[in-house]
Amino acid sequence: MASTLFRCILNNAVSVYKTNTTNLRTIHTNTAYYAARKGTRAKARAKKVKVEVTKVGFIPHNQRGRKEVTQVRDRHADDSYKPLPVDDVYLLKYYRWVVYTVEDAVKAHQETHHPTMFNVPDALVYAKIEFNMEAAKKNRYIDGFVKLSLLPHPFPRDEERTILVFCKNPDLARDTVAAGATMAGGGEIIKKIQDGQIKLSDYDYIVAHPNILTELVPIRGLMKKRFPNVRSGTLDPNLTELVKKFAGGIQYRLMKDEVQPNYGCIEVPIGRLNMEPKQIADNVDVLLKDMQLMRPRRDGLFITRCLIKSPPSKEIFKIDPFVYVDRELSKEVQEDSDDEDEPVAAASKA
Repeated sequence: MASTLFRCILNNAVSVYKTNTTNLRTIHTNTAYYAARKGTRAKARAKKVKVEVTKVGFIPHNQRGRKEVTQVRDRHADDSYKPLPVDDVYLLKYYRWVVYTVEDAVKAHQETHHPTMFNVPDALVYAKIEFNMEAAKKNRYIDGFVKLSLLPHPFPRDEERTILVFCKNPDLARDTVAAGATMAGGGEIIKKIQDGQIKLSDYDYIVAHPNILTELVPIRGLMKKRFPNVRSGTLDPNLTELVKKFAGGIQYRLMKDEVQPNYGCIEVPIGRLNMEPKQIADNVDVLLKDMQLMRPRRDGLFITRCLIKSPPSKEIFKIDPFVYVDRELSKEVQEDSDDEDEPVAAASKA
């Protein structure tokens, strides 16, 4: 009986051992088999990927492996090497551009915008001014800038400007509102801004009188870069004239070229075709002199070319900007300051 009992215990132990061994082996081999199948499938998928072969034309042996060099076209137009036209009809690309006066250019646009042609007698007239952006030092270029210029002959534009004025004097506040300001005041406006009743983002321009500057310090963090200062032209004791400038002035931005760092241009409206040509010429005069204030202290041209156009017409007329500003900077003005990078105003021609 003892032998029978011992045999049963031994058989049970062996069966349990076999069962556990099978289970362990099954778990281990399953993981290995799955990993193997996964790698096999990945290789099979990789084989099915088709490689696209692009056909390349014949390349000479001395040009194979070379990188293609693209030539950048110089955006500074210079047609002085071309001959002058001798006829009234000629191909423009073979001859120099004819230089017009501003009055003649405006009159030419007035003829094409007549009701019998484009039928836009009050179209906007634009001036495109091109610049040489080289600074006084070699391999340096001046930065782009944004300015506001008050033209002598204002004209209607599809633009509404909101101006916030900070001043202590109530009479001055009323004068600025009459000049075109949206809101003007002192401490009461500052308190409303702190309480959140007035949002600075609702106003295009913020100007102030110097005597209220210390009271604006608590809201300087809200203003950030719009805090009034002399350099940006938003801090001046003559607030009435300053508001008139911001309300009726023309804002322009000099855009630099991403590829050619010594080229920049400004495109700005200077009037409407239903104005007198002489009035538009006066606007161009003031505008060019204002832009000339940003020229660096160096030899050579700053304003290189000026064009007059009026959409929807594609005609472009070249005018001579040096009728209104000096072509070169005098040696006396160049040597007047130690800071060569400081912009200067060239004296205009009489």
